[in-house]
Amino acid sequence: MKLQRLFTVATVILSLAAGNALAQDEKAKKQAEVRKATQDALARFYKADPKLKDAVAKAPGYAVFTAIGVSFIFGGAGGKGLAVDNKTKKVAYMDMAQASAGLQVGVAESETLIIFKNEKALQNFIDKGWEASGGGAVQAGAASKSVGPGGGEQMISDASYYTLTKNGLQAGVAVAGTKFWKDSELN
Repeated sequence: MKLQRLFTVATVILSLAAGNALAQDEKAKKQAEVRKATQDALARFYKADPKLKDAVAKAPGYAVFTAIGVSFIFGGAGGKGLAVDNKTKKVAYMDMAQASAGLQVGVAESETLIIFKNEKALQNFIDKGWEASGGGAVQAGAASKSVGPGGGEQMISDASYYTLTKNGLQAGVAVAGTKFWKDSELN
């Protein structure tokens, strides 16, 4: 009887340990996917505007996101990314969501680069999240090329915000809001 209880307890402990190891493997796999998507996006930003590489390197920190969105009058997009503190090299995995309404139609995969001007802005972005809103644009992209007015840069208090349309077509004028927050599963 004691042997059977010991065997049951050992089986439960091994099952819990294996389950935890599988969860850690899944988390590491998702983190690696986000890091790869980020590196690929940065390469496209640097190709589109080589000056961005120096700006990212000299900044206190930066964030990169890849998102997929659909719009027809009302729109929505969602994606994942990360924020990097250039001083400490610490990485924070982040989520983003966007909602929009207006005269718009499209489906697109886009990438966002945010270059922070100071440490406080970066830390607030990571710790508290961030909300941004915008106006209208026309962008089309295919085969890693992007077209859009103003080079895709927006100046926001304490940060520069760049967008590339990777694939798809977005056209219209809309009011949009974007929310960024720390990913509780990947941090």
